[in-house]
Amino acid sequence: MDEPILFPFDLQLFAEGGEKTEKATPRRRQEARKKGQVFKSVDLNSAVILLVGFTVLYFTTPSMVHYMQEFMVRYFIDRALQDFTPAFVHEMLLDAVWVMVKVCLPVLGAVVVAGLAVTLLQVGFVFSGEPLAMKLERLNPVEGFQRIFSKRALAEFCKSLLKITLVGYVVYTVMVKYLDLFPRFTDMAPVAMLHAVGQIIFEMAVKTGIVLLIIGILDYLYQWWEHEKALRMSKEEVKQEYKQTEGDPQIRSRQRQKQREMAMRRMMAEVPKADVVITNPTHFAVVLKYDADKMSAPVVVAKGQDFLALRIKSVAMENSVAIVENPPLAQSLYYSTEIGDMVPESLYQAVAEVLAFVYRQKQKAIHR
Repeated sequence: MDEPILFPFDLQLFAEGGEKTEKATPRRRQEARKKGQVFKSVDLNSAVILLVGFTVLYFTTPSMVHYMQEFMVRYFIDRALQDFTPAFVHEMLLDAVWVMVKVCLPVLGAVVVAGLAVTLLQVGFVFSGEPLAMKLERLNPVEGFQRIFSKRALAEFCKSLLKITLVGYVVYTVMVKYLDLFPRFTDMAPVAMLHAVGQIIFEMAVKTGIVLLIIGILDYLYQWWEHEKALRMSKEEVKQEYKQTEGDPQIRSRQRQKQREMAMRRMMAEVPKADVVITNPTHFAVVLKYDADKMSAPVVVAKGQDFLALRIKSVAMENSVAIVENPPLAQSLYYSTEIGDMVPESLYQAVAEVLAFVYRQKQKAIHR
C-alpha cells in the first residue's frame, strides 16, 4: 500500500501565492482605504473625549451654576406671584431651553470637536460605503464563532480586563484619599458639599482619563500593527500588482520596439529631404538639413552607426542626396548632437565648408 505524500509547505499559502511577508504597496493601501479598511483606536477616542469633557465641565461649572441660579431667582422669586397663564408657561419653557443650551453647549461642543479631531488625526478623511454593504459571510455562524474565539477577540478581552482593573484601582485610590471627608458632608453647606463632590469626581475623571489615554496610545500602536499585518502581500501578489500597474514586461518590450520602429521610419523619411550626409565612411552617418529662411543653423535630422549608417547612405543615394566623407566631423556630430538639434557653434566652420562644397557641386550639375 502506497504511503501518503507529505507536502513540506502549506497548501493554502501555496495556492494564495506564498506567505505574506512583503509590506503593502501604495496601491494596496489606497485600495484598502477606499474600502474603508483603516485603523483607529476607540479607546484613544474615549480617553480624549473623557479628558476634554470633564476639563471643560470643571472650568464652566461656575457659569453653569450662575445661569441656573438666575433662572431660579427669576421664576421662583421675582415672578412667584405672577399668574400661571399659558403665555407665562410658554415664556418659562423657552427661557429654560435657552438656559439648558448655555449650560450644555460648551461641554457638548468641546466633546464633539475633540471626538472629530482625534478621529481625523488617526484616520483622516475617509468616505466609503463598503463597510455598510450587506455581506452574506457575516451571517455565517462558523465564521462568527471563529471571530469570537480569534486572537483579536482574546486581545480585546485582555484589554477590557486591564481597563477594568486599572480604572477600578484609580477609583479606589481616590476614594481612599477622601475617605475622611465623607462623614463631614453632613455638616457642610449644600454648596460646599457640591463643590467637594465635584472636586473628587473631577480628580477621579482626570486620573481615569490619563490611564485610558495611555491604554489608547498602546491600543493605537497595536491597531496599526494589526492593520499592517492584514495588508501584507505575498511576493506573487507584488509581482502581479507590478504587472497591472506597469504592464507586462513582454508587452512593454514590444511597445518600445514599435516606438523605436516608428521613430526609425520618421527619421529615414527625413533623409530624402536633407542637404548632405556626412559619413565616417562606414561607421557613422549624420544627416544635415539647412534652410536659410527658417533656420539659424543646420539641423541634424537623422544619424546612425554601423548598419543604420549604411541604410542612411543607401536611402541618400537613392534620392540623390549628397554624401561627404569627413570622419572627424561625422564622429563629432554623432556624439555631440541628438536628432532635432542644431549644429554646435564649435562645428559651424567645418559644417559650413561641407555645405558650401555641396552647394557648389549642385550648381555645377545644374549648369551642365
